[in-house]
Amino acid sequence: MAVTTLAAFWAVSVLFVLTPGADWAYAIAAGLRHRSVLPAVGGMLTGHLLATVVVAAGVGALVAGAPAVLTALTVVGAGYLVWLGLGMLTHPPAPEAAAGAESGSWARQAVKGLGISGLNPKVFLLFLALLPQFVDSTGSWPTAAQILVLGLVHVASCAVVYTGVGAGARRVLRARPAAARAVTRVSGAAMIAIGIVLLAEQLLH
Repeated sequence: MAVTTLAAFWAVSVLFVLTPGADWAYAIAAGLRHRSVLPAVGGMLTGHLLATVVVAAGVGALVAGAPAVLTALTVVGAGYLVWLGLGMLTHPPAPEAAAGAESGSWARQAVKGLGISGLNPKVFLLFLALLPQFVDSTGSWPTAAQILVLGLVHVASCAVVYTGVGAGARRVLRARPAAARAVTRVSGAAMIAIGIVLLAEQLLH
């Protein structure tokens, strides 16, 4: 693939990753609630990678053409975001206490991260609309291989930004329990709002 194509895609990808959303909210919550943000971030990256593989395999186009499947995916993903958001609102962690209490739940953190990104239809549809635009149909690389490379570039951007967001939130708010709880509640409210918007879109359509 041409370096210019990768650079152009990376610029677009970074803008997408820098836009706060459910992934940011979960990265912040993980930074405040756990000793390490890596399991949570790893789960979210896995979700993005799975979306890339689905699009590269050509399954994405089939799913996008099936309204019932997309509706089901949206409802499940929205419900999951609302459920997580409610948990963050009702049980906002204090960084000092939570670091020891929840350090052993790495698998649970990763599964939550996978659910947040993997069940987010916005991520899937963005990949479906964005990745093919940077594919060179006349190039020597197969289309699927090009999409996978572009997806890996995006995942790398996500890894840097989400890790920075989570670690930064923990470092800045470590000595400010009240502020940490407030930020967690805001993150939870953001997840609930995103879930409600996704459900509302389905009802309006």
